Amino acid sequence: MNKLFNKLKSHSHSQSKFSLDPNEPIAPQDIYRYRQQRGVNLGSWFVLERWIADEPFQCAKAPAQSDLDVAHGQRAKQILEHHWDAWIQEEDWKWIAARGINSVRIPIGYYHLCGIDPTVLHGTDFQPFHEVYSGAWQRITQAIQRAASYDIGVLIDLHAAPGKQNNDSHAGTSDKANFFNDPHNQKHTIHFTNSFDPPLLNIIGIELINEPCPPSDHALQTWYSAYADFISHLPTSSALTVLDHHLYRCFTSSDISASAEDHARSLADPSATTPRMLASAAEKAGRAGGGIVIGEWSGALNPGSLRGVPGEQKSYVNAQLNLFERVCAGWFFWTYKKQHPGDTGWSFRDAVERNIFPSFVGIKPRTLTQEEYDAQKAARDSMKDKALAEHVGYWSKYPGKYDHSRFAEGYTIGWDDAFTFICSTASSSKTINQIGFKGAWARKRTQDHGKNYWEFETGFIQAANEATAYYNQR
Repeated sequence: MNKLFNKLKSHSHSQSKFSLDPNEPIAPQDIYRYRQQRGVNLGSWFVLERWIADEPFQCAKAPAQSDLDVAHGQRAKQILEHHWDAWIQEEDWKWIAARGINSVRIPIGYYHLCGIDPTVLHGTDFQPFHEVYSGAWQRITQAIQRAASYDIGVLIDLHAAPGKQNNDSHAGTSDKANFFNDPHNQKHTIHFTNSFDPPLLNIIGIELINEPCPPSDHALQTWYSAYADFISHLPTSSALTVLDHHLYRCFTSSDISASAEDHARSLADPSATTPRMLASAAEKAGRAGGGIVIGEWSGALNPGSLRGVPGEQKSYVNAQLNLFERVCAGWFFWTYKKQHPGDTGWSFRDAVERNIFPSFVGIKPRTLTQEEYDAQKAARDSMKDKALAEHVGYWSKYPGKYDHSRFAEGYTIGWDDAFTFICSTASSSKTINQIGFKGAWARKRTQDHGKNYWEFETGFIQAANEATAYYNQR
């Protein structure tokens, strides 16, 4: 992972002369990508998972667990297109937006792009099924457009890569994984990114690849190295690179032996393993011009962890939320809904409706008067002076070569950018835009990444947090 961070950092250094002028307007696409992502996965919409929705498998070929099994079955095109059109509708988008959710993660397979680029199927298991999947691309594009009408960003997740990157049926087929054993599959996955290029501002990212299960650590390192090389040769205008971590606490023997209260307590303790790991990864990724998100998590616990304590599942959910909000640039609950309702561990909609998950996340927007806008400028200067004095006082205890003016510079830009994000909030949005990838955004806001850059970054991040808190308290 350090090698990947170093590649990203090298790419970030090459972009330094393209840093954004603090006096120039921030592009809408940057707002979408760099804001705090509070999201939900739209699971089993395009990549099917039978435990979430079993209706599309009614005519699937045995073992009837994967997309390829459905494609081999009778009436596959009719069944799939009906499901794609029915699973997420206008009412769902309204409900999602009303909860403060500002982003969705949509799992897809490479074969869903054959309607725009038939060559994605060449040499793959899905090559015979162009006609079955040719209508998927149009529906994916429509989904992204509907999301945009609610100011919702979209993370496209390659859940099923050529050759299959893990042994689960949600990787496209019911066969064993062969992604890491065939260089053609890995090259074909890079080809996927060239095919996927819709001109839609609310696409916040394309994720390669979901939950890889390599035969060895070396195989995964080789893939990441190749992907890092690919990233390092992207144009300097390319978006930030983000690490996706999935956090579940219901599968291993240690998960089962720990109570819900134990899980919540360890997630709330900054010195515990998971919080320390996430904080360290977030800091390194930010310094490299990237960030970290939790692409999948849930409220699910093994029955062995539930001890009948009132509110134990809700406390577990809140502990995760608080950790992710504090450390990460975003999170995506798995999953939005299930065909058969009632599962508060895995169904976001059920969890909200049964008060396991908060009914709203984020900060609700309000219109700033000119007087309030002027007042925040005065507050910025006052709080900057206080923060700078504390910064200088602390580091005076440790002799060294400092440039504390960089802290003040970072603080001013961080505060102003935080309010620029807030004021950019669309009228249709139920929650304000907040800077999420603070480390990466700070890096974009200055050309000087020298030895005292850390002071600029420290001031920037502190100011961004304090500006948001100031807005929320008014």
